Amino acid sequence: MTMLTPKKGRLLIAEPSILNDDSFKRTIVLLTEHSESSSVGFILNRPLQYVLEDLIPDIECKFTIYQGGPVEQDNLYFIHRIPHLLTDSIEVANGIYWGGNFKALKVLLKDDLIKPTDIRFFLGYSGWGSTQLQSELNTNSWFISENDFNNIFTEDEEGIWKNKLLQKGGEYKIWANAPADIQMN
Repeated sequence: MTMLTPKKGRLLIAEPSILNDDSFKRTIVLLTEHSESSSVGFILNRPLQYVLEDLIPDIECKFTIYQGGPVEQDNLYFIHRIPHLLTDSIEVANGIYWGGNFKALKVLLKDDLIKPTDIRFFLGYSGWGSTQLQSELNTNSWFISENDFNNIFTEDEEGIWKNKLLQKGGEYKIWANAPADIQMN
């Protein structure tokens, strides 16, 4: 089996061995940008207790906000599947786009023209400097997977990490069923 390399649109799956890293323990990160100088992504399976109208009161919208990562946690980001409605979007891969015209987004949300299965909002992002991600891959903090989800916006946040470990197989099957707090075992 060939090892995948980081690439825009691929997933970073947190290795079970990074149990002490509260920022990334049991996470899946969608890479939205990857180059020699940096990598950027968003954690897909960390819903927060906020909804969009908590952060933007003039929009009555109950879409869940997710923790995107430890960088710039006071900024709101979004990925979506509706580039035809949001100009200035950047294609990530496989019909997933990052960002776009925020004024247009606000109007679309106010008019109920976007479904939660088309968009996901994040506070903060995950970022790595030029050699940082490769260093973390070399120390087995992550493994890389293709984004083979039909729609990442409808995946079960609770089971997404476990399912990727089961899919990888081998010793990962044991970790997939381990409790979140290993001391509870």
